[in-house]
Amino acid sequence: MLGNKTLKSTLFVGLLTIAGMAVSFQANAACNLVSTIDGKPLNIKATAEDSEAAKTFLETCKNPYNEIFAKDPAALKKLGKRAYNYNNCTGCHGGKLEGVMAPGLRKQPEGGQSQWDNQWVYPKNATDKGMFETIAAGTPGKSAKGTMFIWHKQLPGHTGDGLTTDEILQAIAYIRTEYAGNDGKTWLK
Repeated sequence: MLGNKTLKSTLFVGLLTIAGMAVSFQANAACNLVSTIDGKPLNIKATAEDSEAAKTFLETCKNPYNEIFAKDPAALKKLGKRAYNYNNCTGCHGGKLEGVMAPGLRKQPEGGQSQWDNQWVYPKNATDKGMFETIAAGTPGKSAKGTMFIWHKQLPGHTGDGLTTDEILQAIAYIRTEYAGNDGKTWLK
């Protein structure tokens, strides 16, 4: 029969093992963001100013604003469209996501402005994680229309005052809700 000390030690080691597995699982569950330019890790962390939606995204790589805006059109207009418009996405991607100096962000009619109008320039943008990485840290300029600037305020060299995680996620959700294509492309993953 085990002594009292042995039993306590065994229980303690067992609890430590379980705790270690939980910490390991949480570390593996984190959203590991990488640069669209070079594939290097992006050092974007949750901050005190981030909403619960932003913190959830940084853990799961799923954008909670997609569901929020799909259920609440008023929030879409107030937050999503405003994040897109006020942060000057319109200057390059157009007020109706049609593309101006940069690719369109919704399905375009045949004969659109460029080869990129009905597909993502970067296929990773079919996912919330991929689109976030592209907006947050910029692009290398795969299309003839040039590069995209670094926008996330936590990254060195960001444009202007930079954007928060929430602002980028809200703009992404707006883009997702505006896509009206039925062409079988995976734009809404």
